[in-house]
Amino acid sequence: MALLPTIWTIGHSTRPIGEFIELLRAHSINLLVDVRTVPRSGHNPQFNSETLAETLREASLTYLHMPALGGLRKARKDSSNDGWRNASFRGYADYMQQDEFRNALEALMTHGRQGSLA
Repeated sequence: MALLPTIWTIGHSTRPIGEFIELLRAHSINLLVDVRTVPRSGHNPQFNSETLAETLREASLTYLHMPALGGLRKARKDSSNDGWRNASFRGYADYMQQDEFRNALEALMTHGRQGSLA
């Protein structure tokens, strides 16, 4: 069995971009995988995908957008995940059962085996 990679999580909140980059560096993360379905922030434009990718590149870090891992999924009418009261969570649980999600998760794990990522 292949070793499972360590995949860190991070959120940008309202922090300055420099602080965000320092958090990545503090954990030796060299690849940031953006799983947001809509990779934009109305209040923090430094975290819009184009700006973030460029800033990370300038800091010798890599940016990868993987929206196939993101949220905003609709629940199926025939959902078997009826334990979720929140329709968004139920929709994501339904989506996690599809090949598109499994393929994206496997791609994420492959990246994780090649280096430290968040």
